Amino acid sequence: MMEAISARDDEMIEPAGAPTPTNCPYCALQCGMNLVHEGRTIKAAPRDFPTSNGGLCQKGWTAAELLGHRDRLRTPLIRDSRSEFREASWDEAVDRIAAEFENIQRRHGRDAIGVFGGGGLTNEKAYLLGKFARVALCTRNIDYNGRFCMASAAAASLKAFGLDRGLPFPLADISGAETILLVDANVAETMPPIMQYFEAQRRRGGHLIVADPRATATTRAARLHLQLTPGTDAALANGLLHIAIAEDLIDHQFIAARTSSYQSARKTAVAYWPERVERITGVPAHQLYEAARMLGRSRTTMLLTARGAEQQSNSVNNLLALTNLALALGKSGKPHCGFGCLTGQGNGQGGREHGQKADQLPGYRSIEDAAARAHIAHIWGVAPDSLPHAGSSAYEMLDAAGTDEGVRAMFVIGSNIAVTAPNARRIRERLTALDFLVVADFFMSETARLADVVLPSAQWAEEYGTVTNLEGRVILRQRAAMPPPGVRTDLEILSTLAKRLGGAAQFPSEPEAVFDELRRASAGGVADYAGISYERLAKEPGVFWPCPDQSHPGTPRIFLDRYATPDGRARFHAIEYQPPPEVPDDDFPFFLTTGRVAAHYQSGTQTRRVAQLMKAAREAFVEIHPATARGLGIVLGERVRIVTRRGFATFSARISASIRMDTLFVPFHWADESSANALTNPALDRTSKMPEFKVCAARVERITPAQTDHQHFSDTR
Repeated sequence: MMEAISARDDEMIEPAGAPTPTNCPYCALQCGMNLVHEGRTIKAAPRDFPTSNGGLCQKGWTAAELLGHRDRLRTPLIRDSRSEFREASWDEAVDRIAAEFENIQRRHGRDAIGVFGGGGLTNEKAYLLGKFARVALCTRNIDYNGRFCMASAAAASLKAFGLDRGLPFPLADISGAETILLVDANVAETMPPIMQYFEAQRRRGGHLIVADPRATATTRAARLHLQLTPGTDAALANGLLHIAIAEDLIDHQFIAARTSSYQSARKTAVAYWPERVERITGVPAHQLYEAARMLGRSRTTMLLTARGAEQQSNSVNNLLALTNLALALGKSGKPHCGFGCLTGQGNGQGGREHGQKADQLPGYRSIEDAAARAHIAHIWGVAPDSLPHAGSSAYEMLDAAGTDEGVRAMFVIGSNIAVTAPNARRIRERLTALDFLVVADFFMSETARLADVVLPSAQWAEEYGTVTNLEGRVILRQRAAMPPPGVRTDLEILSTLAKRLGGAAQFPSEPEAVFDELRRASAGGVADYAGISYERLAKEPGVFWPCPDQSHPGTPRIFLDRYATPDGRARFHAIEYQPPPEVPDDDFPFFLTTGRVAAHYQSGTQTRRVAQLMKAAREAFVEIHPATARGLGIVLGERVRIVTRRGFATFSARISASIRMDTLFVPFHWADESSANALTNPALDRTSKMPEFKVCAARVERITPAQTDHQHFSDTR
């Protein structure tokens, strides 16, 4: 067990007693843990839970250290006339927010206020935040950082299967798959406990194929590594489908019985012969044949994707091309088979189901559907016509912030967009241009530094709430401690603000009351939680949605009998490969891609405050192939500047043969002069509005003594 930092004397740490069973606050695996009180500290201990079977990664082991951290925000802060923060009472902060919001809406209209949420918020918070935006503020402009994470996976799954649940099967099914194709997913570092399922698959004689521009800890566990050029995922999938068709590895009976539009996808795949795909992707033709035969000849096969394939401006097409392959092989809607997306954020699944997306109402309903609007309006006690319609997507809202055409004020909760948004310097400028910015967080993040009012929020172990993990399992997080004095939960913040704004509906602040309302709101929807209760979750290790009533056991495997389309059939799509908007040229001769490292999470607001994690990964780096480094005269550990069409950032050079010679890799957990997202391309997928995080053109510059870096982000306005 890892000891937490001792709490301050004025904190309300509860007395020692039985361990509190809960789940890790970080990724969507949602590993089980116990929180144990010892004196005035809380420690994390393992707990047997189905997702992790007692496992935790280093982030989970150290998660409790943040509860008593010296950097905790403990009182509201208001920016004064000197542009400095001063402490304020809750009454003063709430009055200031309400007055500013009301004044801005009088001058600029209801939609002048934007709301920005996060994929780490509990289901209760995501639900109440959507209600707050649409009823208390009456604005259409609400979105969340999941738009930067799972939006393309969701859009593709809806198109192909009629329903979006990251994994349509339980994690345990992974071990029973004979062959797995894992596309652009370094799970050995991003969610290490999941590797036990892949190891079990290997022990049973199964094979793992990994497609990734880098040789990672995950590829070392693979039978075959397809080291493709960044941004060529759709071409790879089409090439594998071409071979499967040519060698008659497809399942004709399944295609006829359970799918539609196969011929359109087949005609497209004809043009992706192996030699052409080798030229596009860089994957040798013999490896394409080997992969296709392994996938097609296995009795059970899975195709799994993650952010590498999903965070691109052509990402919906990437995923649809991969669903085509899964469907053609007949490897969907069966045990130990299927296409799935490995959701990233802690509540990335539930966070996109209950209303904090620009186009969505609770239960995964469309905000433009008349019946859905009527149902939710009835639950909320308002007229259907009073509900706003769909607003701008996350980047579109941020990019126009502070302009006459965009929002004039924003309320940000659970997201550090100054670091995680693409083209980050531009986004910081837009946030600074706002008339008024409110941020709720438990640390002074880079986004909070730009705010006019900062509200201190409770942390994960200081409140109850539910989350939905990557397999669709709804889980109850228990409270282990009270928040420090002066700190409120996000539900209390939303409830207080709604009352002060005179909202036309009730905004409960108790998590169970909010969840019971969410259950009623989701009833009959795609993501139906009606049969899930706190009482049930306290007794069971999570319940899989859909679960329409209390007697229903939940649905670990969906699509076994039919898909969620009107006719019950999955849809093929004719997908042509499109190159990324930016490819290398004389000025920017390399591909730049971004990702995570094992020790850190998201923007690093939490993990960069944990000594053990910082010891493991203290600084941002750029991974460069040895031949590339030699050609540029770069040595290990040297500070270098990476430049794209958006700007530059500086990193320590890490020389590694694991990266392609034409590719650079940087992690995105750092801010300021090492901000990876100061470099990334904001080009958007036309369907999902996902930005182009994973592929852009870049160059490397050595930093000489005369080229010192004085251009940093400012901490204040």
